[in-house]
Amino acid sequence: MQKLPIGIQTFKEIRENNYIYIDKTQEALNLINSYKYSFLSRPRRFGKSLFLDTLKNIFEGNKELFKGLYIYDKYDFEKYPVIKISWGGNFKTLESTQNVAMEILKENQKRLGIVCENTQYDMCFRELIRKAYEKYNKPVVILIDEYDKPILDNIENPSRAVENGDFLRAIYVQMKENDAYIKFAFLTGISKFSKASIFSGLNQLVDISLLPKYGNICGYTHENLENEFIEYSKNFDLKKVKEWYNGYYFLNKRIYNPFDILRLFDSGMFRNYWWDSGNPYFLIELLKKNSSFIPKVENLKVSEDLINSFEVERLKLEVLLYQAGYLTIDKEIETRRLPEYRLKVPNLEVQMSLNNLFIDYLTNQDIEKYDYQDSLYYSLENANLEEFENSLKNLFASIPYNNYVKNNIAFFEGYYASVIYAYLASLGVEITAEDVTNKGRIDLTLKFDDKIYIIEFKVNNEEPLKQIKEKKYYEKYLSVNKEIYLIGIVFDEKEKNISKFEWEKIN
Repeated sequence: MQKLPIGIQTFKEIRENNYIYIDKTQEALNLINSYKYSFLSRPRRFGKSLFLDTLKNIFEGNKELFKGLYIYDKYDFEKYPVIKISWGGNFKTLESTQNVAMEILKENQKRLGIVCENTQYDMCFRELIRKAYEKYNKPVVILIDEYDKPILDNIENPSRAVENGDFLRAIYVQMKENDAYIKFAFLTGISKFSKASIFSGLNQLVDISLLPKYGNICGYTHENLENEFIEYSKNFDLKKVKEWYNGYYFLNKRIYNPFDILRLFDSGMFRNYWWDSGNPYFLIELLKKNSSFIPKVENLKVSEDLINSFEVERLKLEVLLYQAGYLTIDKEIETRRLPEYRLKVPNLEVQMSLNNLFIDYLTNQDIEKYDYQDSLYYSLENANLEEFENSLKNLFASIPYNNYVKNNIAFFEGYYASVIYAYLASLGVEITAEDVTNKGRIDLTLKFDDKIYIIEFKVNNEEPLKQIKEKKYYEKYLSVNKEIYLIGIVFDEKEKNISKFEWEKIN
């Protein structure tokens, strides 16, 4: 039985030690044959580092490691000098970033048997490229993993992030200046910075992030779970696995984050593995600055230009959520101009975790939120709407007053709808935000196995239940063999709680 490659990003180790390897060499061969300079953006822990190391072994001519893989008899495995840059370490000051850069350059010099006389970072990189070309009489391959990490690690400190970006740009631009000495270059990262910033000197790069033929260049497909992982997946309900972890979409097949699948198959337990491996709380600061209406976050339509841009000085919440993996593409929308995309939360893991984060931000309820979540879930599961009403009222009554004072979003009508939306979405049930506006006039459709809830929110003296019935929001569900409940909720801004709660069962 093959082993699970948990935390292993080295292609050679996987191939020599009986670990499962999902063959990505067809994509690698297409990439090598198609482009001289290319770039891939994917969320963290998506297999970018392993793919980069796969390329390294291809260009170093390690043919025997590829026996049985797609590329084995389709490529000549000619050996080239490879410069590999993998950013990892302390980037909290420019000096510490420079220290990491120098260690990376020294490691490459040692591996290639080259000594660079210039101690200036960009000039040392330039010298490394030229001397490798001269020594091996071959053009150089450059592989850069997490090219943006020194910037993203300082996202909460824009001035330092910009300083690190300027430092990196001076290094990366050497690829353009030394094009004659380069065979192939490939960069990976989480974000794609606009051409006006770090990419200003790298305009020769082809961004393959949303090219359908490279949509599955990283990640696992459901077919992988049914085939290569069959000895592990046969012990699981694959429908539940798909609900929890599938859903990332880069215009090819829906895919899984490998980190989740490997941890699930190892532990046997459904948990928020990918979410817990990161630190998403910088989103809170961005939410505060944007006063975002939470349901709108999960129902966004964006242009291709928007999701392909990233500027530290002008961060956009939807761009950050997409590039960091908290949102993914739901579908492509045809327009007469550039493509547009509808975004969504990819799966149950992210839905629950992201909305738990929203609850912390909106209510400051750290511990008691779990009791409210249990109460809300069981009251809806059992159609006990009196208990559902009481739970909501108790929830709002327990939000600290200073949370309203310090939280800008509390001054918007959408605050109340945002709180309830975040709580209901965190329960792990199917939820749809319809007719979303920044005024908080939103319909929520909540689906259980045998019940559907249609909820309308209003502020002050309005008639939400009447609106649901007049506009017949429920009609499309009448053919479904489920109980349908209509709920109208009115909030009182002065009392900061629910002033009217009405409901009606129609099926």
